[in-house]
Amino acid sequence: MPEPNTPSPTSWWRDTLAGLTQASMTLPQVLGYTRIAHTPAAAGLYTLILPLLGFAAFGSSRHLVVAADSATAAIFSGALAPMAPPGSAHYLALVGATALMTAAFLLVARLARLGFLADFMAETVLAGFLTGVGVQVSVGMLHDMLGLESHTTNALRQIGELATTLRSTHGLDAGIAALVVAGVFVGRARWPRAPVPLAIVIASIGASAAFGLDSRGVATLGAVPGGLPRLGWPDIGWNEMLALAPVAASCVFVIIAQSAATARAFAGRFGEQVDEDADIFGLGVANALAGVSGAFVVNGSPTATALSVQSGARSQRAQVVVAIVTGLVLLFATGPLRDLPRCVLAALVFTVAIDMIAWRTLRAIRAESPGEWRLALATAATVVAVGVQQGIFLAITLSLFRHVRHSYRPHTMVLQPSTAEHGLEAVPCRPGLETEPGMIVYRFGADLFYANAARFTGDVSALVARAPHRVRCVIVDAGAITDIDYAAAHALRALIAPLQASGVTVLFGRVSGYLRADMRRHELTDVVGEAHLFDELHVALAAARALRDVSSGAPSPPPAAE
Repeated sequence: MPEPNTPSPTSWWRDTLAGLTQASMTLPQVLGYTRIAHTPAAAGLYTLILPLLGFAAFGSSRHLVVAADSATAAIFSGALAPMAPPGSAHYLALVGATALMTAAFLLVARLARLGFLADFMAETVLAGFLTGVGVQVSVGMLHDMLGLESHTTNALRQIGELATTLRSTHGLDAGIAALVVAGVFVGRARWPRAPVPLAIVIASIGASAAFGLDSRGVATLGAVPGGLPRLGWPDIGWNEMLALAPVAASCVFVIIAQSAATARAFAGRFGEQVDEDADIFGLGVANALAGVSGAFVVNGSPTATALSVQSGARSQRAQVVVAIVTGLVLLFATGPLRDLPRCVLAALVFTVAIDMIAWRTLRAIRAESPGEWRLALATAATVVAVGVQQGIFLAITLSLFRHVRHSYRPHTMVLQPSTAEHGLEAVPCRPGLETEPGMIVYRFGADLFYANAARFTGDVSALVARAPHRVRCVIVDAGAITDIDYAAAHALRALIAPLQASGVTVLFGRVSGYLRADMRRHELTDVVGEAHLFDELHVALAAARALRDVSSGAPSPPPAAE
């Protein structure tokens, strides 16, 4: 059997067939994404040539497909629409410049090894963000599906427009769109591997040409320029480039989070490893090539990746085939695209947008963690009501807030005698608890830093003050503490000194090497005493019992298991 990176004739043939299958499904999809991006159809096809090849050459993931994506298209189209008329030459220059700035940010992220940023986008909040994008995009497609004009990119305003113009619905557009949506869902259920979208596109082009749908009021795609993309630098000024920075930053966060999540998911399915930093570099190269080739921002696409894997692709060779097929279409087959009804493209994008709504994930989050479910809904609502760019920043903020909140208010426990003979169990901390007469074992569930130090000192002080028996020893179970900052170290000194003065000995159990080094640096070891720092909790318990018995003169009870 060949090594994973050693191509065999069988693997070449498998990836070639997979690439042909994927191209038949992806080409209609990217044409639809141009409706979200407000760009010519050719720009969507261009995303499947140089950007696809760029990531295939420099990325680490064997499965991630980098191409046009609805989330990033929604981000930049919503932000650029107020800056230039959508579809104009100036707008297209801004689109290309956004891709170049996104590439620059991604390359900086690679140099700074910021692949870990993907970990800060909580899965729950990402689900809310993608749900919001799905709702926003699906609402945005309704006008084209019904043959109506829209004059805004805001989802709520679009709903308002629909309410006032619904009577002007073009029946033929609406009927065709309904058939397309039904065809996609029925085809997906009955023939999941068939290129149903391609069949719909071909059939609709044939019907449009045969019956003259454009003369009956059905808007069509119009002329699509043929030929391969021409390389060039977007013609915009530096002030406009600076204005694009927030847009590009929003795209970068979505690209890193979504691409990493997708690459990890499919690598795990095949028992492979991915290098996030290498993938970020590949994504940067792909966006740079998009910016100079007339395309727009590209992203690691979950739907395209799943489609590729379902088609049988096991390496990036399949994407090379997709790029070749797209080039051939641009060279020899753009003519028929002029007859493609816009309502068909809108309906295809509508089905993709509906799939983005994370129904199952949100239900699971609600059942397991109602608080996180509310955060996900807040993110989705912001995307729909305000915009995708604002939604992504809220998603990042909420993800960080969730992490900080957990560190700020960690779980705190007191070890108590359990029902098992001589055993101990952890129960939520509250004043009045003790582990044994004269001894308290307090467990803190996070690193100690300035924001949670007051919680730590307050808990210990209250436990000592309201203990049923006079406290002789306090053991800090430090298994979850690996770091102490300057403010927390000062708070610990202020806590320990009066306890020691009142005859209470403070010990630390399960002290890691990192924590021991921090305590030495902050001179806490001198305050606590090196002899009172223990690697194991049971050793700390034995030492505390001995100290307690010496100070009280009472016999030691039977030792309890840790």
